[in-house]
Amino acid sequence: MIMQRNTKLYSMLLISSILFLTSCKKDYGDLNSATIQDLTANATQSELNNLVTGTESGMRNSLNFYLDDVSIIGRETYRFSNAEPRYVLDLLGANSSTLSGSNFYITDPWSARYSVVKNCNILIQAAGNSTFISDAQKKGYTGFARTIKAYQLLLNLNLTDTNGIRIDVANPDQLGPIVGNDVALAAISSLLDSAKNDLSNASVSFPLAGFTGFSDAPGLVKFNRAIAARVSVYLKSWQTALTDLAASFFGLNVDFNTGIYHVFGTGSGDQLNPVYFPQNQTGEVRVAHPSYAANIQTNDDRINKATLRSSPVSLSNLTSNRDVWVYTTSTAPVGIIRNEELILIYAEANIQLNNLAEGTKAINIIRNGHGLPNYSGASTQPALITEMLNQRRYSLFFEGHRWIDLRRYNLLNTLPIDRPGDDIWTEFPLPVTE
Repeated sequence: MIMQRNTKLYSMLLISSILFLTSCKKDYGDLNSATIQDLTANATQSELNNLVTGTESGMRNSLNFYLDDVSIIGRETYRFSNAEPRYVLDLLGANSSTLSGSNFYITDPWSARYSVVKNCNILIQAAGNSTFISDAQKKGYTGFARTIKAYQLLLNLNLTDTNGIRIDVANPDQLGPIVGNDVALAAISSLLDSAKNDLSNASVSFPLAGFTGFSDAPGLVKFNRAIAARVSVYLKSWQTALTDLAASFFGLNVDFNTGIYHVFGTGSGDQLNPVYFPQNQTGEVRVAHPSYAANIQTNDDRINKATLRSSPVSLSNLTSNRDVWVYTTSTAPVGIIRNEELILIYAEANIQLNNLAEGTKAINIIRNGHGLPNYSGASTQPALITEMLNQRRYSLFFEGHRWIDLRRYNLLNTLPIDRPGDDIWTEFPLPVTE
């Protein structure tokens, strides 16, 4: 069940002044400020709870830039904006356009994610030093913080891939090195394991807004293992992915939309869903790539994620007649991870382990859940991988996966080229501040 959040909760942003940072050092915050020294010395439970709230709230910042980045390059969507041509130029590689490390499409999401990482680092230190909470409560705060930190690092790594990320940013005066994709994924996996160990012996004494049904320690372990399962398939650790799923909220018969969400509201201090656009809007438009409807199977209800416009819209020799309609109100939640993705991870891991019947079973649950008959193609590993990726394409549309999925399988060359001279990028450059 998805619930709208308590809007009062997100008004408590104790360290909001450090969430928007621009220079190289400030991307990771100033740990020498008096406010942070006070917090990390001996924070009260109320102060720790405010840090949790600020962390959860900050996860939503620049979410629109991230989703546009991966969805446009992955040819899921177009973003038409007369005020911002780089959506149809740089991100699609039009003519001589290239991706720049100084432009908003990498600097904004990159900085936003590391701002949350900074909050998590402060929360870990503050909880560890607090005399106002029990050891079990400390593990609740640190387990939550490490899980969110790992997730935020993963999102940045999704953008830069082999260009890497910094894992160690606890001290802005002595930043850790930039490490490549394999090392970063291993570090993220290790961080998730450390968080799970904390949460397994934890007491959770803080409120969470987007974790309905998962806001206690066992629930946070399930969330942690769900993210770990995603990381495991990125690492091609197929058996580990199945082990992770078994400890998560995964279920073949569980509702597809069960999961953890970013939530939004209209209250004071809250924010609206940044990726919501009304249907048939002009000027600022987010539309589905024409291939979405062209390739979908008859009777697939996921066509409703890309609704027909009253008239097509065009910009820079690109045209679409379907609006993106995944988030249908200004306060609609945005999934962090849902059971539908976990079912598809289960299918992928089983197919890769040559458990083809079990993989097919999971695929059929997805197909049947969207109005399609059972899979009738070849029962071979290559054919089932193709089918699994196709189901991920439609089930996880505009949730940030298609580009990463095709990159994982070296299939970016199968994406359509919309205009002569366009390019399909494999990764973003590091921000120039790095």
